Amino acid sequence: MTEPRILLDPTDERSPAIRERAPRLDSLDGRTIGLLDISKARGDVFLDRLEEGLQKKGAGVIRYKKPTFTKPAPVDLRHEIAVHCDAAVEALAD
Repeated sequence: MTEPRILLDPTDERSPAIRERAPRLDSLDGRTIGLLDISKARGDVFLDRLEEGLQKKGAGVIRYKKPTFTKPAPVDLRHEIAVHCDAAVEALAD
């Protein structure tokens, strides 16, 4: 039996937003996954491993990087990811 998963929202907990989950992809085969490095230390190490696993499952990967971790990703970067990718993953690591 699979253990239940607890998802934590890293946004402001004082006023939590209720968001509907995005639907899961039916398959990674032939899909394009955006990997967003938020410019924190060792995030690229995590994304390197994730990229390897995604490619083994048939996904294409596009890497992106925020200019700084202290601010949200610029609008043009978010737009580029939304236009070119079927899904995205952010690396949050130190």
